[in-house]
Amino acid sequence: MLDQSSAFLDVESSFTGRRWLGPDAEVARRAEALAQELGLPLPLCSVLAQRGVSAQDAPGFLEPQLRDLLPDPRSLKDMEKAATRFLTAVSARQRIAVFADYDVDGGTSAALLITWLRTLGLHATLYVPDRIDEGYGPNDAAMRALAADHDLIICVDCGTLSHGPIAAAEGADVIVLDHHLGAETLPDAMAVVNPNRQDESGDLGHLCAAAVVFLMLVEAGRQLRESGAKSPDLLSMLDLVGLATVADVAPLTGVNRAFVRQGLKVMGQRRRIGLTALSDVARLDTAPTSYHLGYVLGPRINAGGRIGAADLGARLLSTSDPHEAAALSERLEALNSERRDIEAAVRQAAIGQAEDRGNEGALAWAAGDGWHPGVVGIVASRLKEHMDRPSVVIGFDGEDGKGSGRSVPGVDLGASIQRLASEGLIEKGGGHKMAAGLSLSRAQLEPAMARLEELLARQGAGARGPRDLRCDGVLMPGAVTPELIEDIEKAGPFGASAPAPRFALASVPLKFAKRVGESHLKLTLGAAPGRTLDAIVFGAFDGALGPALEAAQGGLIHVAGRLDLNRWQGRVTAQLRVEDAAAAD
Repeated sequence: MLDQSSAFLDVESSFTGRRWLGPDAEVARRAEALAQELGLPLPLCSVLAQRGVSAQDAPGFLEPQLRDLLPDPRSLKDMEKAATRFLTAVSARQRIAVFADYDVDGGTSAALLITWLRTLGLHATLYVPDRIDEGYGPNDAAMRALAADHDLIICVDCGTLSHGPIAAAEGADVIVLDHHLGAETLPDAMAVVNPNRQDESGDLGHLCAAAVVFLMLVEAGRQLRESGAKSPDLLSMLDLVGLATVADVAPLTGVNRAFVRQGLKVMGQRRRIGLTALSDVARLDTAPTSYHLGYVLGPRINAGGRIGAADLGARLLSTSDPHEAAALSERLEALNSERRDIEAAVRQAAIGQAEDRGNEGALAWAAGDGWHPGVVGIVASRLKEHMDRPSVVIGFDGEDGKGSGRSVPGVDLGASIQRLASEGLIEKGGGHKMAAGLSLSRAQLEPAMARLEELLARQGAGARGPRDLRCDGVLMPGAVTPELIEDIEKAGPFGASAPAPRFALASVPLKFAKRVGESHLKLTLGAAPGRTLDAIVFGAFDGALGPALEAAQGGLIHVAGRLDLNRWQGRVTAQLRVEDAAAAD
């Protein structure tokens, strides 16, 4: 809850035209009580209070343990059946194929299976469909070909809606390990393990596909141990689960927090050859954080599926060859640079189109000819951030359009897209709450977007405007230290459904402002020696914030953003990632 009766710090209209909102008085009281009872810093207690964490539950929240939070794999329908069939293939040395989606979640899911099998001396065939030529998920031709040469096909991060292609896999058994929203009927597979099946409770609906695969391997390990056999070390594979959880924008709540927290520890050991090579190419020379998973490593792994060879990411994550890892990392780095250039052009056009359409509705959308299908998802994410509402971006090739959408917390976009498909307003579509894909004709575009906006409005989308900026409290520049930031990070990892806290600095001198690169701005806040704070404004000159801050140099401002640790040449300093600012009268 937030206090909306008056603007926070009296900021009715910031440099970006937004009204600031402060923390609810009741949350502030709970934070103070937690600080007194637990002896923890007030900013950390503010995060705990905002999350509804009690003093009794705080120790477990701050140190989430997988052993305490991991659900029983058998609580998911078909799980025991899937693991049993998987182990039958393992013991009989049957031919196994892994059909994976082309994004990070699919790549990590495939790598989990391939790595697990390799420890037992088994080889699995990897198949990742081409985004443009084949589209998302299993197709008849690919499944028929795989079935001709394999005994078992495991579809990961896809397959729940693939009735026809799975039926085409004659002669092979098919297991589906997925998390996308299911329909009323399931395909005729040996097992469909999916927490978002219509007949599931939904209690585990927040899991990504890699987490579902991990649970299947946990169940397989249990069955192996019961038979007296040794199981591969699953804890060493948590780096893949953590990466997928963040990159697929799964909510960082419950067991997902433990997956990411433990996954980051494993990744910090630099034992996975592919991730180590990619980190080096990306010049990631610090211990990884959830930010690095989502914004540094994730986009590079995704680059192959977006504009290059679809299987590059999965191959990198599963390789045991250092030379292959180095070559794949260099290739993905080059593709990611190319992807950024393509994305920038589409993003500019999409945002302009959506702004012309207005921001009063429940949906922001844009469509254009020749927009690369590999970047529409990223652009939809940027459009969502810009307009603060669910967003859909569609690229057309002739009369055929392929699009992707991203949602905001509390609005189930995947279910709404699937509703469009069931009503015949689009050719096909589906996904999960925060992300979805769709295919449609040019003639279907306007009616489909109108209906989608209607469905999203019923869920409350667009009820709040992008003018509102929510702050969790006020800090003084001298109080922001690396130690404080490390304390606050104990409430992490931060990400989807668990955003990093945003703090404001009130009436602080803007001592220094300097452009960095083409669009960033570096600031020094505060005037007293030893009590200044470095700040960075990424993309400052993509809008009004950068020019306004340059003009305000030497004066007093209110500034809001998220705290960060800046590591450079062995030195660690505190930094504010500025998101907004306003004149301090």
